[in-house]
Amino acid sequence: MPTLDQQTRKNVFLRNIANIVSILGVLPLSILFAEHGYEYLIPLIVYNNIMDDLDGVLARKLNIRSNFGAMLDNVCDAISHPIFVFVIGMHYFQQANGSAMGSACMAGGLLATAAIILRSVSRLDPASPTGAGSPTNELIRHIFFVIVLSQIFKFAPEPFLIVVFVMHAVTMLVPFRMPYLIRSLTKSAFAISLVNGALALAWLVPYYAAPVIAALFIGAYFFSFVTGGLHWLKSVDAKTLPQHS
Repeated sequence: MPTLDQQTRKNVFLRNIANIVSILGVLPLSILFAEHGYEYLIPLIVYNNIMDDLDGVLARKLNIRSNFGAMLDNVCDAISHPIFVFVIGMHYFQQANGSAMGSACMAGGLLATAAIILRSVSRLDPASPTGAGSPTNELIRHIFFVIVLSQIFKFAPEPFLIVVFVMHAVTMLVPFRMPYLIRSLTKSAFAISLVNGALALAWLVPYYAAPVIAALFIGAYFFSFVTGGLHWLKSVDAKTLPQHS
């Protein structure tokens, strides 16, 4: 029979298991700063996405959700996602030997990083509205798809990365919801596991899976941006139109 002290330690562990998972999702990213760390970028993106989702699933299933846990998850995203963007921007800048395209890719990465920080800091305020804009991990997923597809179809990823950086710098900060993002629509643990399984499949079987999965995610992103933006514009117009008695 466990002693009172052992039971206390067990309870503390169970209450913080989701927080531990959040932190474990960030720590291995230090590999990216090693000499050949960029080689591990794709598996680390998949790993980080899984851990980022797993902490939320555990918090719900174990009924241990807390304001601290939500803030820690946001802080972990504010650390891990800029790391990915910065490492990618620097990689292509160095690879291009400071060319205009490499410089533009680095500048786009810095713009996206600034947007990530602004979004993450704003979400730390309990009074700030939630649900607007695209989540920062959606940016990381799209970067993942661009790099994987560039390896399959042998094209230069820099122009597409620049578009992704700039688009997400905008959509992360828009004041309206993007209602049809695939990950945002998945709520159950089973559905979330399917999304992460799809990302892992795109990595492990890229030639067969990546184009289809990328098309679904990116198509849903643009559809969400257009429909959400049109709905927001209509609501703004309705508020600004003169009221007739």
